[in-house]
Amino acid sequence: MDIPVKKSKRKNGYSDHLKAALFLSPTWLLLLIFFIGPMLLTLIFSFTNLALTGVEASHLRFVGFENFARMFQDPEFRTSVWNTIIFVFFSAVVGQCFFGFLIAFLMKKKNPMFRRIVGLIIIAAWVTPEVVVSFCWVAFLGDSGTANWLIGLFGVEPVAWLFSFPMVSVVIANIWRGTAFSMMVFQSALDDIPKEVEEAAIMDGATRFQVTRFITIPMVKGTIATNMMLVTLQTLGVFTLIYTMTGGGPGVSTSTLPVFMYKQAFVSYQLGYGTAISLVLLVLGAGASLLYMKTLKVKV
Repeated sequence: MDIPVKKSKRKNGYSDHLKAALFLSPTWLLLLIFFIGPMLLTLIFSFTNLALTGVEASHLRFVGFENFARMFQDPEFRTSVWNTIIFVFFSAVVGQCFFGFLIAFLMKKKNPMFRRIVGLIIIAAWVTPEVVVSFCWVAFLGDSGTANWLIGLFGVEPVAWLFSFPMVSVVIANIWRGTAFSMMVFQSALDDIPKEVEEAAIMDGATRFQVTRFITIPMVKGTIATNMMLVTLQTLGVFTLIYTMTGGGPGVSTSTLPVFMYKQAFVSYQLGYGTAISLVLLVLGAGASLLYMKTLKVKV
């Protein structure tokens, strides 16, 4: 009598798995079409001479690692990698993560109405379209912009910010726009810390700095790692802000990898070379994520 029961359970198990597979099939299909498929095509095209114009446009062929060899011999590529590292480090790690945590920490015990007002002001920049933010900062930093008007009040001569300090300009603009995300993430994590833990430490004689260093920060370490990864990956892909403000210039002074990739793929029409650059960008993002997890010793 035991054997039929086991077969029945096994059949029910197969039936449940089949139903689950049928329900998930639309999701897998969408992932295949819009995620896995494009990734595979990118990988394939990076080893070809794919182009939109010229003789190569009608003669697609496999070129092996030729695109990558050309890339690492290109001085502009090396400059773009360095610009990307600078932009991501100061804009994402130092800027958005630090100021996001600082704002969230300062608003932790403030009046709820005050927190809402400050939060709405900061979030307004985040929800504004990136191209609009870019034009706002171009107007702010222009020759006759607000920045020069403000320093003019102190007798300082106008500065061509986008020409003299292009990287500083795009870094500040991206910090201004993206800090809200980190603020919301850290605000949620800080609100989940039990008040009793901090109060007990203060009663034992710990200073506010010691409580922050040895209790608050370790308790949100996982959130810090997650936020750093998300903000870094998001900043690695920033294109519209930089391209609208400076076009990657003057020269190549703000040409990050997304800007360099765009110019090679859609200005020079070398799609094979452009997709090879995108793979390097993918590797940089994966490497940064692994570095955060190893350094902060958390599993995300």
